[in-house]
Amino acid sequence: MGAGGAPLDARARELLAAATVAVGGKRHLDAAHLHDGVERIVLGPLAPALDLLAERLADERARVVVLASGDPGFFGIVRALAERFGPDALEIRPGVSSVAAAFAKAGLPWDDAVVVSAHGRDLRTAVNVCRAHPKTAVLTGPGAGPRELGAELVHRAERRVLLVASALGDPEHERLKRVTPAEAAERVWDAVSVVLCLDEERLLSPVRTVAGPRPAPDRWALDEGAFAHRDSMITKFEVRALALARLGPRTGDFVWDVGAGCGSVAIECARFGAAAVAVEKTADGVERIRANAAAHGVDVRAVHGAAPTVLSHLADPDAVFIGGGGRELPAIVRACARRARRTVVVALAALDRVPQVRAALTESGYTCDGVLLQSSRLAPLPGDVTRLAAANPVFLLWGDRTDLLAAGNGPSPYEGVLK
Repeated sequence: MGAGGAPLDARARELLAAATVAVGGKRHLDAAHLHDGVERIVLGPLAPALDLLAERLADERARVVVLASGDPGFFGIVRALAERFGPDALEIRPGVSSVAAAFAKAGLPWDDAVVVSAHGRDLRTAVNVCRAHPKTAVLTGPGAGPRELGAELVHRAERRVLLVASALGDPEHERLKRVTPAEAAERVWDAVSVVLCLDEERLLSPVRTVAGPRPAPDRWALDEGAFAHRDSMITKFEVRALALARLGPRTGDFVWDVGAGCGSVAIECARFGAAAVAVEKTADGVERIRANAAAHGVDVRAVHGAAPTVLSHLADPDAVFIGGGGRELPAIVRACARRARRTVVVALAALDRVPQVRAALTESGYTCDGVLLQSSRLAPLPGDVTRLAAANPVFLLWGDRTDLLAAGNGPSPYEGVLK
């Protein structure tokens, strides 16, 4: 069913006229103009409703209609019905999704948007996607609306604005309210189904072939020359390649790069779609991180301060890379290990620090592994010949949580609502 009482197409009306059972929210059932002989099942918790449907479908004469708004195949009830009854049992008559309606109201294309559901899910994933991508649509839910989203983004995504959509599909009442995250956090909102989170400086990407977030980078572990850095204070690409493999950055993740230097690890994580923060204790390093992030077209928040103290102000990460620390390194590793949800990766040159880092990881409940990376690069010699130039050896240690919990688990996104 279309939002706001939009008329049904001829086939949908035909299916309703032949229905013996109709399932949906009260507003859907009231708007459908069902004939008197139809049994109505008002949706509450989803599992009992599906059990009732199974009982009714045991009668071969039963004709069941499930009423939902928008496109029920897009983060909607179709998944639950197909899993329970099989795709062949379904005939789907989709309406316009709330996401399509919101972007249409905003006058924007959305083939380059990232769509994330916060309905019945952990809000942190939606927050991380909003931080990392310039055009995001968030499907909202109880406790995960514009107010909560705005509160999480106030100090973490300064360039974002929120377009809060309400009464979509109703020409007389639909609205798209433009607010800052701070303004969204201060208001009490009526029922809202979708919020657009936008970086208004980057609303229109080049013509796309593949919809959704921008594709993963064609190359990673970029050469050091791809970043402005000081006195070779940069994680070398051989080390960065393995560090990225262990960090596993992806859309919806949040990554810390601690002792970031020029921010090369944070920037590469952001190129994979993760939200990233680069922590650096020098003021010129912070400016260098910002310049490098802008040069690579990604959002990386640069934080000026010394770890582990400054880490207390950051949201919990999924993964952490530690590239510096000196005498404070064991304390930094412990602080990061307490907060990380999945993985901590540490690069260090000092042999004496290896046992301390391993102990800090294992004592924090991580399984620890590591390698000594020794590489030699091709280098020219006079006479058009080549030699091997040895790079300084680097220890790379990593720890994975032994009590790893699946991130984002929560109630069924369909529980109590048909969308």
